[in-house]
Parts: sequence; structure tokens; C-alpha cells
Amino acid sequence: MRVFGVTGAQLAVARLRLVELSSEAKRRLHWFDWHVAHGQNVSRTCRHFDISRQTFYRWWKRYDPSDLSTLEDRSSCPKHRRQCTWTTDEILAVQRLRERFPRWGKEKLWRLLERSGLVLAVSRIGRILRYLKRSVKLKEPLVRSLVRRRRWQRPYATRKPRDYLASQPGDIVQVDTVDLRLGGNTTFKQFTAVDVTSRWSVASLASNATARLAVRALDAIQERMPFPVRAIQVDGGSEFMADFEGACKERGIRLFTLPPHSPKLNGRVERANRTYREEFYDCSSADLTVSALGRDLHRFERVYNHIRPHRALDYLTPAEFLRANYPMEV
Repeated sequence: MRVFGVTGAQLAVARLRLVELSSEAKRRLHWFDWHVAHGQNVSRTCRHFDISRQTFYRWWKRYDPSDLSTLEDRSSCPKHRRQCTWTTDEILAVQRLRERFPRWGKEKLWRLLERSGLVLAVSRIGRILRYLKRSVKLKEPLVRSLVRRRRWQRPYATRKPRDYLASQPGDIVQVDTVDLRLGGNTTFKQFTAVDVTSRWSVASLASNATARLAVRALDAIQERMPFPVRAIQVDGGSEFMADFEGACKERGIRLFTLPPHSPKLNGRVERANRTYREEFYDCSSADLTVSALGRDLHRFERVYNHIRPHRALDYLTPAEFLRANYPMEV
């Protein structure tokens, strides 16, 4: 039996502070009040409140009737924490790159820092980013684009033959349009093309999506891709009919169309659309005109192909991947 040297006056003062206790502390105090009132049998008390003897003895050892705050939960954080070991130069280097490319994660930043001669562990860069976010030192971009999905109906569709596989760049280039709403009633259309093998991308901005403008995008694809395009894969959008189909036929480019509601079959270009939306449109400060945004988009296209590390390419850029695996002029 535990004996406390506490006077009645001290207990009265302690009980006056009962209202300051949390619900958990009050529940534990009820254990001990019941325990003392019913013969102080530990086994009986544990059965009554459905708690373990270990739990009872742990809190009974802490319990001080003159200080009911001893029944509150204590902090479980360690007494000694690892101190930050990164330098100010490392913080500034990571911050500059992240503010330049605000949608890129620690792996991509690691690759860019490595290119510049600063070798940091990926986990270290992640901790620096968390530190910058907690201390509100990062300038995060405002989200400007609004996603809207459009579904097109087409009476027929021809799927790519099963025996046709992309073995080299240009064998299959996925093309898609993305609907961009960048504030107010301003709407743009982007024609995005991504090579399945190398992830090389070409993007063109327009005010709307028509077959005539799709032919212009086809001209840009053939002009800016560093390899011949042998086949194009598109969804069932009406902009890829009529003039576009005729242009592909005249140029000897095979045209594969997808069945309705099958965006997963155009996964490379769908992922690129998200990248353009998050890393370019959400971060761009250009005027909301086709000419101004188009100039910035062309510059970002070069970033996408020559600077941005791609996880699918083992953190190489498309240009580096082509030079390493398919010797050609890039």
C-alpha cells in the first residue's frame, strides 16, 4: 500500500484544478479514486476498467495527489536531437534551383546539383526542402490552370497492331491536346507530342483545336524532333481527323487511333500534359496570350528535353538518353 504525506488542504487545492485536466488525465484519476475506494486491489481495478497491470502500475507510480498534472501525457520526443549539418551554401543552392523549377522533387534537384559540381545525398536535399518549407523561405507558385476533361465520341477506332512495337525513337509518337483554362474566360489548347522511346517532347500552343492547327502541330513535330517520325498515335479527338489524317497519309506517317475512353493507352503524353501544366503553366508569369505564352512554352520545351531529369530514363534528359543509346545529332 502506497502512503502519501499529503494534507487534506493540499488535496482540496489539487481538486480545484481538476477542470484544467484533459479527458485522459481525468479518466486516470477516476481509476485511482475507484481503486482507493474499493480496497486497493490492483487485479480488481484492472478488471473493472479493462486495463493491463503494466498500465496501472506505470501511472500509479507517476501519480501525485498534490499535483494532478502528473496524470497528463508526457512528450515522447527525444531529449537529444540530431542537429542540422547542412551549410548555408547548400541551402541557398537548393533554394535557387527549387524556385527556378518549383515542381521538381528532390531526385531531379539532386541530378541538377550533381551536374553543377555540388554532390548532396537525395535524402539531404529532401530535409533541406522540408526546412525551407517549415521556415516559409520558399516562394511557391500560384496555381493558374484549371483541369477540364473532355470526352469525344467517334464511330470507329483502329487500335495499334499487337505486333507493332516501338524499338527505336520515332517508331511511335503519342500526340494529344490539353484544354487549358488560365484564369477568367481565357482558354488555350496545347498540342503535345511525346516519343515513346526517348520521351522527347514537342509542344505547340493554339487558341483552339482544329484539324488545320493540328497539321501545324504536325509540322512542328517533324521539324523539332531529332529523328524521323514513323508513326503517330492519337485519341478520338475530331482535330485528328480530316486534314490531319490526310497530312499523315501524304507524309507516309502511320496513324494509330485509340478506342474511346482509353487514355491509359496514351500514357506517355498524358503524363507529359500534367508536367506541362504543373511545371510550366502553374509557374509561368507570361501574359495570357498565345504569342507570349508560346514563346515561354518553346523555352520550357528545351528545358524538358535538355535540362529536366526524367525518372523513367534513370534521371537522364531525353537528349542525354539519345546520345547514350542512339548516336545522332541532338
